[in-house]
Amino acid sequence: MVLKEVSEELTTLAAGQPQDAAEYRPATASLVLEDGTIMHGHAFGAPVDVDGEVVFQTGMVGYPESMTDPSYHGQVLVLTYPLVGNYGIPDADLDDCGLMRHFESNNRIWTAGLVVGEICDEPSHWRSRLTLSAWMARHGSRVTSIAGFNFSNQNLRNLVAEVSLAQARTYNPTGSPRICAIDCGLKLNQVRCFVSRGARLDVVPWNARPDLTTYDGLFLSNGPGDPEMCREVVDNLRALVAADSVKPIFGICLGHQILSTAAGCRTFKMRYGNRGHNLPCMHLGTRRCYMTSQNHGFAVDSSEMPAGWEELFTNLNDGTNEGIVHRTKPYFSVQFHPEHTAGPTDLEVLFDVFLEVVEQYRVGSVPGPSVRERLNERLRFVPPVPIELERPKKVLILGSGGLSIGQAGEFDYSGSQAIKALKEERIQTVLINPNIATVQTSKGLADKVYFLPITSYYVEQVIKAERPGGVLLTFGGQTALNCGVEMERAGLFARYGVRIMGTPIRSIIETEDRKLFAQRVAEIGEQVAPSAAVTSIQEALDAAERIGYPVMARAAFSLGGLGSGFASNADELRALAGQALAHSSQLIIDKSLKGWKEVEYEVVRDAYDNCITVCNMENVDPLGIHTGESIVVAPSQTLSNREYNMLRSTAIRVIRHFGVVGECNIQYALNPESEEYYIIEVNARLSRSSALASKATGYPLAYVAAKLALAIPLPDIRNSVTGVTTACFEPSLDYCVVKMPRWDLAKFARVSKNIGSSMKSVGEVMAIGRTFEEAFQKALRMVDSVNGFDPYLKPVNEQELEQPTDKRMFVLAAALKAGYTVEQIYELTKIDRWFLRKMKGIIDFTVELEALEHGCVPEAAMLREAKRLGFSDRMIAQCVKSTELAVRMQRKEHGVLPYVKQIDTVAGEWPASTNYLYLTYSATEHDIDFPGQYTMVIGSGVYRIGSSVEFDWCAVGCLKELRRLNHKTIMVNYNPETVSTDYDMCDRLYFEEISFEVVMDIYDAEQPTGIILSMGGQLPNNIAMDLHRQQARILGTSPESVDSAENRFKFSRKLDRKGILQPRWKELTNLESAIEFCEEVGYPCLVRPSYVLSGAAMNVAYSNQDLKTYLKHASDVSKEHPVVISKFLVEAKEIDVDAVAADGVILCMAVSEHVENAGVHSGDATLVTPPQDINRETLARIKEIARDIADLLDVSGPFNMQLIAKNNELKVIECNVRVSRSFPFVSKTLDFDFVALATRVIVGHTDIEPVEVMHGRGLVGVKVPQFSFSRLAGADVMLGVEMASTGEVACFGENRYEAYLKAMMSTGFQIPKRSILLSIGSYKVGVEGFRSVFVGHDSHTNLANESVSLNLGHKMELLPSIRILEKMGYKLYASMGTGDFYTEHGVEVSTEKAFFL
Repeated sequence: MVLKEVSEELTTLAAGQPQDAAEYRPATASLVLEDGTIMHGHAFGAPVDVDGEVVFQTGMVGYPESMTDPSYHGQVLVLTYPLVGNYGIPDADLDDCGLMRHFESNNRIWTAGLVVGEICDEPSHWRSRLTLSAWMARHGSRVTSIAGFNFSNQNLRNLVAEVSLAQARTYNPTGSPRICAIDCGLKLNQVRCFVSRGARLDVVPWNARPDLTTYDGLFLSNGPGDPEMCREVVDNLRALVAADSVKPIFGICLGHQILSTAAGCRTFKMRYGNRGHNLPCMHLGTRRCYMTSQNHGFAVDSSEMPAGWEELFTNLNDGTNEGIVHRTKPYFSVQFHPEHTAGPTDLEVLFDVFLEVVEQYRVGSVPGPSVRERLNERLRFVPPVPIELERPKKVLILGSGGLSIGQAGEFDYSGSQAIKALKEERIQTVLINPNIATVQTSKGLADKVYFLPITSYYVEQVIKAERPGGVLLTFGGQTALNCGVEMERAGLFARYGVRIMGTPIRSIIETEDRKLFAQRVAEIGEQVAPSAAVTSIQEALDAAERIGYPVMARAAFSLGGLGSGFASNADELRALAGQALAHSSQLIIDKSLKGWKEVEYEVVRDAYDNCITVCNMENVDPLGIHTGESIVVAPSQTLSNREYNMLRSTAIRVIRHFGVVGECNIQYALNPESEEYYIIEVNARLSRSSALASKATGYPLAYVAAKLALAIPLPDIRNSVTGVTTACFEPSLDYCVVKMPRWDLAKFARVSKNIGSSMKSVGEVMAIGRTFEEAFQKALRMVDSVNGFDPYLKPVNEQELEQPTDKRMFVLAAALKAGYTVEQIYELTKIDRWFLRKMKGIIDFTVELEALEHGCVPEAAMLREAKRLGFSDRMIAQCVKSTELAVRMQRKEHGVLPYVKQIDTVAGEWPASTNYLYLTYSATEHDIDFPGQYTMVIGSGVYRIGSSVEFDWCAVGCLKELRRLNHKTIMVNYNPETVSTDYDMCDRLYFEEISFEVVMDIYDAEQPTGIILSMGGQLPNNIAMDLHRQQARILGTSPESVDSAENRFKFSRKLDRKGILQPRWKELTNLESAIEFCEEVGYPCLVRPSYVLSGAAMNVAYSNQDLKTYLKHASDVSKEHPVVISKFLVEAKEIDVDAVAADGVILCMAVSEHVENAGVHSGDATLVTPPQDINRETLARIKEIARDIADLLDVSGPFNMQLIAKNNELKVIECNVRVSRSFPFVSKTLDFDFVALATRVIVGHTDIEPVEVMHGRGLVGVKVPQFSFSRLAGADVMLGVEMASTGEVACFGENRYEAYLKAMMSTGFQIPKRSILLSIGSYKVGVEGFRSVFVGHDSHTNLANESVSLNLGHKMELLPSIRILEKMGYKLYASMGTGDFYTEHGVEVSTEKAFFL
């Protein structure tokens, strides 16, 4: 285990290769182990040879403190976190006691050597004075070769004698009480802990015989080595313990082992030791668990405790003893460091207890409470209200509804985990969620699912019917939270006896209401940025004058920064406040902290006050950009131990103060030039950051939060990843995670590409690597079809660097390539210099690659370094003017292959049979074996407009069916918001890119029985042919057939040959022939690229000029595939067909009709199934066409087809040989699992009979799109052939009208109360448009308005409905043409000359 860690860390520096292999940077040092194992790396520090015991430590910060800790004397320290030295070495300033503030010894490094994965040569931190290497060189310490030395057992030396001071020294000589400290390796922070509490501290050498008359209390410090080598100290102490005169004794670490030995216990050498910052220790008197820092290789055997003594603390991971206490005498000791730096100081209160006992004995007030009783009293948690232990038999869970910007698939993941957790506890679950596409609304998860709007009215109806005993509000995002708050204020939960489980509703309200939040935070001495809560524009202007410009304005009770932005003056604020107050009744004006660092912590707390931080994250982008819009890195890279633990301690204090039970996210603004910080906000619920933290660490946050809501103590929950350790721990990472947002702003021509405090991104990716560069470049490729950190995608633009856009990273790459310095870019972007230097390293290496001879693939050493820096084969090929396949071939010949590593939550400290995997080139061996016989399923990748949670539903359904069929499964996906990336959904989860290179690398390593591409949407289909050409076995429909459907030219030609009708078409060869075709068939015409999703670059051209513009855009999007032009049919009905076929024979089929006419993308259309307006003959013809196409493409698996009907003719628009976004909708509406059937077909089951499910089960389902136009200022709300919706909902009813109304209300539509605005084209001529509904607020009339814009001049068709509205008492307004028409037909309408939506 240790050898593995050493190997990974040290040889990583040598790019993971043997010494005789070609090296980009040749190895200059070797580590030789006693068993003869030799590992090579690169030396830094002082040029000296050393020997020592090799130990590893899992802390992610605190290397200066650890290296100056005397307990590491004689040891070669291996740091499992790979990126070390990022914040350099701080200054050597002294405190009032003459102690160095930032180290654990004055002017001394105690470690014999240091082994790291990557050393930072250019640190970035305001305190940094030296690099780690320079500091080590100054002190004579290094990572080096120890070959040729005689191996010595360090534990046979008296290391304590070597670290202890020679002469006694006193600190705070006028202080009281008087403490004598036996220096076995005393750390400076222990001195500070006594002096800061007013005590006098007399530090004496290790072998001094303390005189009972000269001190009030005795302290036994930590130290290095075997306690058996300290017999002199033990003997001295044994005499004191046996003496009649009693003085309190307190020991830490080695001091604990010495006191235990003196009391009569034995010690033993541990196999690995405990060295880290996250060791969970339970206080046995109160059953509370604390995170502790430890550094020891020996432990006390507590199996036989001496008379009068008992265990005080126990390690919840390995069960070893962590402390002892005497039942009556004032003696106690702990194995961990309550005061440790580096690491948490959650139990520093032990010093207070010790000094209280010392004072008690000093003044003679004995007997009093014993140490044991004092500790119990100090550590006992008394809840403010009694904990409700009776569990409800049934729990209601509120979902999040349709996916929108700011609230995406993360709540499908969190809700699904919550349902699993409750089912394990045998609790019935009732879910309300109208999002038809989610996994959580599938059969077999919740006991009952209601597809209803998440509004207080409908939730109350469900409560009446189901009578649940409890409700969970924190698993459905802001939608569920707002609904729950509204119901609580209305007294509805109390009326029906429904208990709000987990975090109290009061805490939720206090964290959501910005004014209350600031007041509550101030109560514990913390602060938010200076701010004011206002309710009008004038109040906002007044507040800004008090606070001072620039300010940030943001709406309260909103999601994803809706209605927020920065204002530099009154005019900007006036506009911003008007917009924000349209979304919320309360507006917060904050002092602008633009340019500060943004840091987040995910915190978990149970009902018994056990509290941990699961993950900390640092935004690459500075404050001013919403965290959902930011590139985020986990763990933080540029925070020192002091900052890391300062913010960690604050997070725990805040969550305790608010009384959160479950999971909580806290965000900070940290001054990059000091330790000043402000709390930005607290989310007392599962959030987007929770999903990221969960996937980044492997810690199942939502699952644990659901268990905690049942009042289960956190220490009692198992870590389901390791299977053996407790869930009450803080994960250690031995890798770097980069999250990157995905925007689809190119779809909205008039929307600003600038990003800021309001969210615009529609999805996010998560990449894992052993270097930042590796993870960063992976993430860039995951977000979009780029090759990496490419300097040629965007031109240099300083304004875009200063005011970020969705493409800023590529502008930054161009600037670095153009010679901008890191300092110049820092001044423009305020991105920390550490990140900028890493990015500069990528560009510098790009230049090196480009300097190679054209067509010449790099040699092994350079290839290996390129891969370590995250370069893809395609990017390398681009640099050297070669091909991806040529690079791949050369790489394989040289043995430059990725290694498979595990995410185990504990940095390899504990054995873990985890299935959570990633690929890296910074390693030396695989963490797993490859037995074969797995079935590989490729997921859908990043959520974007057109590919969202519905494809994750399909992938998860496929995995479930494969598991039911006893197939071992592999999932490849990189989306942290998905259920498919839950560790328990498959046998092996690769959190990796979905690209030809990576999928093929996994395929080569795993040798699976085959790959299923058809369940992940468009992305897997795009690599089908590339995989096929490399002889990868694709299961289901052949890649050639997939290509025949995706390639517009091939597909159209096939239809013509078969005689299947389609709109007239032509392949684009040149502009002249395209114009000629369009003029021949007549405009409008449709431009359609191949291999695209959601109608990307698809446009309707109405003129030659349109055609020129759209053809260029389509060619850019579909460079490698043909673009087809076809006649666009107006006033036609569109029909969707979803089906499953085997060898070209259809087994099941569903037909959905569009409410809107053709011309609205199917993803934006309202769908109805079973069809209500299609007659029997048309249905028969649709079946016939579907049969023909299934046979034509020889489909084996799922497929989707779209047709248009006009003038009694059916014409085929397109066919997708994969699942579609309507598969979940038809499966749930018709109560038949299309994906399960398709999976059986794909894996070769032949005993399947066709089934007739088209007519359903007596209910009508209506699927309605969810739009996010309110987040995209300037977006054209006219719908067209390119998709614009971000999500969908669906509801059921006995007829389409009931289902449609419920579905519309689920998207946030509100039925007008008093007035309606009508606009239905001009008076004489109909106009082409769309059907949609808007609900606005008229500032003049103060009435709710509804604007209806329909796809015709058919005012007459709508006349009966308008008359009904008039009879219902609505006040009707209309635009001029519409108003004139209805007035003439006897309807009372007020005509408006102009109106604005």
